[in-house]
Amino acid sequence: MTEQEVKQKAQEIMEKHHIGTLATVKNDKPHTRYMTFFNRDFTLYTPTDEDTHKTDEIEENPNVHILIGYEGDGYEDPYLEIEGKATMRKDKEIKQDIWNDQLNRYFEGPEDQNMVVLEIKPSIIRLMNDGKETPQTIPFK
Repeated sequence: MTEQEVKQKAQEIMEKHHIGTLATVKNDKPHTRYMTFFNRDFTLYTPTDEDTHKTDEIEENPNVHILIGYEGDGYEDPYLEIEGKATMRKDKEIKQDIWNDQLNRYFEGPEDQNMVVLEIKPSIIRLMNDGKETPQTIPFK
């Protein structure tokens, strides 16, 4: 598989799947939870409340790990392992960009002052479980 084919497959997985796990570091150990992700050209965004354990953990250590794409059907479900760095954004533009009605359960709207958006820029994306040629790695700088 060429690098372009791997990138295309990774992009397809990120567009199709919006629920995945986000692992942060807590007391030098991984701490994982399910999150909703929005993809913009391999950068992932996920909304959260500003006053959460994950925001505290990211302030201490911005290194995160994401799993996304597994459907639970068995050994041939392609998925992605994503290593990256997270930053917290509160700007109006990104909040409005990812806003959808499902977020009304958690926030009063994109203007909600408690809402922050985690921006995850990948350092490595690994395509997993997609035939004999995987894992395939896409490095990012």
